[in-house]
Amino acid sequence: MDILDTMNSRHAVRAFKNTPIDLGKTTALNELIESINKRSGLHIQLITNEPEAFSGIMARMAGFRNAKNYIALIGKNAPGLEERCGYFGEQIVLKATELGLNTCWVALTFNRGKCRKKCEIDSEKGEKLLMIIALGIGESNGTPHTSKPPESFYTPTGNEPEWFVRGIRAAALAPTAMNKQKFFFTLSGGFVSAESPKGFEVDLGIVKYHFEAAAGKGNFQWR
Repeated sequence: MDILDTMNSRHAVRAFKNTPIDLGKTTALNELIESINKRSGLHIQLITNEPEAFSGIMARMAGFRNAKNYIALIGKNAPGLEERCGYFGEQIVLKATELGLNTCWVALTFNRGKCRKKCEIDSEKGEKLLMIIALGIGESNGTPHTSKPPESFYTPTGNEPEWFVRGIRAAALAPTAMNKQKFFFTLSGGFVSAESPKGFEVDLGIVKYHFEAAAGKGNFQWR
């Protein structure tokens, strides 16, 4: 499946079937997580068969049902943590999509205290639990959200290379907080910059990965 097809097929899902994720899929996810942790310095963890993180009233009000599996995004509390969690977390989300699983980014509507008890968090290294990603076999595959047109995310000149336009199309498919899509790309020669307002650093990491995965890392450098 083309990466754009994978991105286009992923939608937020909060209601899951009461069905365990099979061993082959958890093994594939854990292998990717191990690789990401080595490259990124993060301490991401896959937690399975653990319903306590979604046992509170906020989770129920948000529509979570049978949510028992999640990816815990953990890392040293330092500048850049939010963007790195977005960038690398979305890699795991898209891998889960390829495996036929459904996902949902969760920042607030989960029980952070109970979640911490299930994770390995090294306080001596200054690690913190930033947020989690629910995953499992969805009751449905979710529904697409309305997206702004790709031209909203850069200033078109008509001379953009095909790889850049493809990257923008991918960025437009990225999940963002409350679907606000607050990001903007600039192309200058072989350099690309991406910006978002303060407070949307996780979103920035997600959209940068979408852009990079579709545009091709060999076509540009981040500025």
